[in-house]
Amino acid sequence: MLEESERTPLLLKSESPFGDSIWLQSSRKLNAILLYQHRPLPLINKILPSNGTTLLVLALLGLQVFYVFYQMPLSISALFVFADRTALLFVANLPWLYLFAAKNQPIKCLTGYSYESLNILHRRLGEVMCLLALMHSAGMVGVWYTILRPFGFSLARFLLSKIILLGIGALVVYELLYFTSLGSFRQRWYELFLVLHVSLQIVALVLLWFHHHGSRPYVGVALAIFLFDRLIYRMALKVNSLEASLEVAEDQGTVLLRSLIPLEQKQRYLKHLVCNGMVQGWRATEHVFLTVPALSGKHVIQAHPFTIASKAPQTGDPKAELNLIIRAQDGFSADLLKYARGHTSVKVRLDGPYGSQSGLCKLEQCDLSIIVAGGSGIAVALPLAWAVHASHLTNDLETCPDRKSASRIVLIWVIREGIHTSWLSPSDLQDLQDSGVEVIIPPPTSENMKPDLPRLIESRVVLSTTKHWDKIGVVCSGPNGMNRAVRNQCAVLLASGYDIDVEIEKFGW
Repeated sequence: MLEESERTPLLLKSESPFGDSIWLQSSRKLNAILLYQHRPLPLINKILPSNGTTLLVLALLGLQVFYVFYQMPLSISALFVFADRTALLFVANLPWLYLFAAKNQPIKCLTGYSYESLNILHRRLGEVMCLLALMHSAGMVGVWYTILRPFGFSLARFLLSKIILLGIGALVVYELLYFTSLGSFRQRWYELFLVLHVSLQIVALVLLWFHHHGSRPYVGVALAIFLFDRLIYRMALKVNSLEASLEVAEDQGTVLLRSLIPLEQKQRYLKHLVCNGMVQGWRATEHVFLTVPALSGKHVIQAHPFTIASKAPQTGDPKAELNLIIRAQDGFSADLLKYARGHTSVKVRLDGPYGSQSGLCKLEQCDLSIIVAGGSGIAVALPLAWAVHASHLTNDLETCPDRKSASRIVLIWVIREGIHTSWLSPSDLQDLQDSGVEVIIPPPTSENMKPDLPRLIESRVVLSTTKHWDKIGVVCSGPNGMNRAVRNQCAVLLASGYDIDVEIEKFGW
């Protein structure tokens, strides 16, 4: 029986994870359903998000359908109304499209979700807008056929009119944007995708501006969001140029980039709010956009995202070491690897930091924190483990003295080759273990079977239920298959009655 004292919390959770009320059990089962992630779609191998995210996307799609067909007569005579409404809905969505893609935006301040979390809404909304553009074009062709053609207005005269030519040009550009934004295209020609995505959308905005005067307010707002985010905020205020060292890791396929950054000690509130650059530090799980002009002319305008793999600086630190783990694949990373084999340092530009703190905030409130990393996902996991550990050390012992002893942190790092541990300094993982963090590195998958992550997570969760506080948090950063396995195991545990929350740190364009 629990010995009570004046420091014992008045409301304690049940010793058993199954002793909750029916309402709470039903709530957790519903959350488990929303958390679950289905297998990729067959044939096209399309990765599906969680059920909750899928419902959100479907709600967005349903809203579009509602606005198009609300009190819309389904008759030939209403074709012009249909074409006009799809055009109005297209331009009304335009500012939202740019807002979801902006790196610096008010949505993060309001909700805590940064741009990488909103990226799926940016993509799906872009796809809906491309469909709306097609529907608008088809509707206008229908208007010509049913209304203009009987009066002798030829198809050539219709297509060659200025407003139609500009509209056709905008349609072609937006459809090109759609096809060059497909996952298969991005993965194969990433640098080309970056160039086309920026240049094509600028051309599309110009064409929309001259296509119809009614689109100009929306185009103006979208352009203002783009200019503020890309030119004013990121290039003028948030970019830092500095010298960095280069080292090729023992696996000969990874570049370790390091830089010592002097930090500003005194920050004015307004400057910190508007210009949160690298000299003002960063937090765990945040990332930067890296530009290395020395590689070639084309790399001067390219910025590539990488998670900061080093411990986040603390308040009062005069300097902070920034580490990036860059796995060589194609394009930029391959060029950087080739450059690093002949140079030990390089001048770089860093744009950032960016990222959400939702994962860190969740783990700071948990009694058991499980952090799972796959391969280079250790860049997320290592700083996060240190940040959670530091948070536990600074817990208010006057409020809850036993919570510190109840808190546990488990770091699981799945690697393909044993030599991949050379990405970290020898003391990184040892220092974590010495501080009380349980570090688990299963045998490399190239030599053994993949570890049973669901069972490994379940075993740690079951152990945590012996405590009177049993809030559990899981953060995973790895390949899609690992992320899905961890997410679904957490869904199973949540449905079983455990108070568990999961965050997937997956950066993607």
